[in-house]
Amino acid sequence: MKLSRLIAMAFAGAALTVGAATQPVVAADNPYERGPAPTNSSIEATRGPYAVSSKTISSFSARGFGGGTIYYPTSTADGTFGVIAVSPGYTAAQSTISWLGPRIASQGFVVITIDTNSRFDQPGSRGTQLLAALDQTIADTTVRSRIDASRQAVIGHSMGGGGTLEAAKTRRSLEATIGLTPWNLDKSWPEVEAASLEIGAQNDTVAPPGSHAIPFYNSLTNAERRSYLELRGASHFAPNTSNTTIAKYSIAWLKRYVDNDTRYEQFISPGPSPSLTNGISDYRIN
Repeated sequence: MKLSRLIAMAFAGAALTVGAATQPVVAADNPYERGPAPTNSSIEATRGPYAVSSKTISSFSARGFGGGTIYYPTSTADGTFGVIAVSPGYTAAQSTISWLGPRIASQGFVVITIDTNSRFDQPGSRGTQLLAALDQTIADTTVRSRIDASRQAVIGHSMGGGGTLEAAKTRRSLEATIGLTPWNLDKSWPEVEAASLEIGAQNDTVAPPGSHAIPFYNSLTNAERRSYLELRGASHFAPNTSNTTIAKYSIAWLKRYVDNDTRYEQFISPGPSPSLTNGISDYRIN
């Protein structure tokens, strides 16, 4: 059983057994909670509360993927952090998703953005490479003392987004997945247990949401939780440049399911109401 589910069960049990003079368990009892209480401004900011350092993993030293960059909180004062791997899409390089590395790391995560072995690698291969990148980051001498290896997640764009589901199907212990305009020929993912957020783009002609992200969302029937967010007026390549909507809801999702931090539930449920002004055309959550 995944760590987050065990914690939730423990919290529920504690709340049920408290006596009349005892306060129920609250979010502050969560040992993985990191950083100050969130606000819209704090998770929309280009940088969070943690200063970030980086380390390059060359293609020669990478084991099972094409190289990458590790971004990590410089301070160790708050203990360990969850670890996240991020894959680019078909024919794309790490540079197309590198903006996510420091942005997410500054909120209290260790993040590796990767190059793939070949720019033509399919989702299955990208899923395997995401897991290889997680494993190498966890073992890395610079950051391993900062990482809680029990809390892992994956993010990917396009075929990398399809690869996140492949990774979660293989490694059932993953806490969360986020697919950014995801693409995969397989449309059904009942095997995935990780909390999964699929972010589609309204004007995507490469991976139209109706034939990719939405069927993925609908099929995630055994996921701890699933959500679908659609970027209004956006194309398939929206994740390739800094995007506040993508960052905001990705951070909220990772905080909620990698850190088990219920302070971020306010951004997930009931979630944003689609409007012309907030850049969102659809939002669903089970």
